[in-house]
Amino acid sequence: MHIVGERINTSRKAIAPAVEGRDAEYIQKVARDQVGAGADRIDVNAGTLVDGEPDALAWLVQTVQDAVDAPLCLDSPNPAALAKALPLHKGKAMINSISAEKERYRRIVPLVKEYGSAVVGLCMDDEGLPDTADRRVEIAHRLISDLADDGIPADDIYIDPLVRPISTSSDAALVVLETLQRVHERHPAVHFICGLSNVSFGLPARRLLNQAFLVLAMGAGLDGAILDPQDAGLMSLLRAAEALLNRDSFGLHYIQAFRDGKLAVTP
Repeated sequence: MHIVGERINTSRKAIAPAVEGRDAEYIQKVARDQVGAGADRIDVNAGTLVDGEPDALAWLVQTVQDAVDAPLCLDSPNPAALAKALPLHKGKAMINSISAEKERYRRIVPLVKEYGSAVVGLCMDDEGLPDTADRRVEIAHRLISDLADDGIPADDIYIDPLVRPISTSSDAALVVLETLQRVHERHPAVHFICGLSNVSFGLPARRLLNQAFLVLAMGAGLDGAILDPQDAGLMSLLRAAEALLNRDSFGLHYIQAFRDGKLAVTP
């Protein structure tokens, strides 16, 4: 499971002033804490700063990678911000995201190719976010085909089925699960990722819903998630699901997590 730590995002109350004030010490601590909790990659998002996003995203790339060895997910649809940040990134970056929207695709894919980045493809097009699994599956097939034609390796493609809150659409989780299953069956070499916590927005006990949804989505083919790695219960279920789905040979990672005291086990 490719775990992308979600916490460095200027939509979060504590992060926005830290980025605006260029508080490197605070941002680096947030990054180190997420890697220590199990993140494979750190998401950096300065999208709420609008005109200041290019400079802020470039600063985040340098600041975070001065503190941790993990690669980053550059979370921006802004080509100018990506173009400023990508040359500063060490290792293989991930760009989040493109979509089947023609203009967005046209402007960002050249950056993916130039820097050899992994890329997240959203299941939406110029008609917006589809309500049905049929339309999302069709868009995913189109994106995968177009990216392949542009020379992007399947291993660098992460399809995002787009998680919506079940508080606004009762079948939102089911649509995502069906999309994952159907696209995975046809394209087993590509990867899948989502913003996990969107599913629980507007509801109480959000962690419980996030945890249950993660296990269901992993069973449907999800092999990446943008999440809070410091949620011990969530990470414990993730490790358990990996072992049960034969993504962790003989449960070795699960056993190591237990030995390290990282499994939140309810008596």
